[in-house]
Amino acid sequence: MIQLIEPYAEDRIRALKMGDMVHLTGVIYTGRDAVHKFLHEGGAPPVDLAGQIIYHCGPVVIKEKGRWVVKAAGPTTSIREEPYQAHLIEKFALRAVIGKGGMGPKTLEACAKFGCVYLHAIGGAAQVLAECVTEVLGVYLEQFGSPEAIWALRVKDFPAVVTMDAHGSSLHAAVLEESTQRLKRLA
Repeated sequence: MIQLIEPYAEDRIRALKMGDMVHLTGVIYTGRDAVHKFLHEGGAPPVDLAGQIIYHCGPVVIKEKGRWVVKAAGPTTSIREEPYQAHLIEKFALRAVIGKGGMGPKTLEACAKFGCVYLHAIGGAAQVLAECVTEVLGVYLEQFGSPEAIWALRVKDFPAVVTMDAHGSSLHAAVLEESTQRLKRLA
């Protein structure tokens, strides 16, 4: 298990390899379809995304005793962000993207070129992942609705697996290739 603690330095990110398990500690920002489209089309980010992590997540957040509390924080399917992600990695010098299901070749290429990784979070474990959120630092772009807003979250020991690294390796592509070869042998 590799401890990845903010600041998320490019050299630390580039040292990660496909298959590495990490525990994130620091600030991450949620962002789904509306946020990616908005930023891709030139919208100004309400937070400094340089060297940060975007989490494809629409958390369930409620107010308790005057403060925001995350009740569920599971990953959403990342491939929907493929049309935008490479551009955002380059434009904002993102260091990691968290989601589920992997992403395509444009994102993989951007990861290698700009020093970013794709981290796979465990689908179906939204409540468990919410327990890693120690604080909600703010919410931005609320006009997109709660699940589509940017939530600034402080996390501790948030578990994820590097499935696309900054060396051009993709576990998703490797599994697809292996599956294709096995199907050919069966046919």
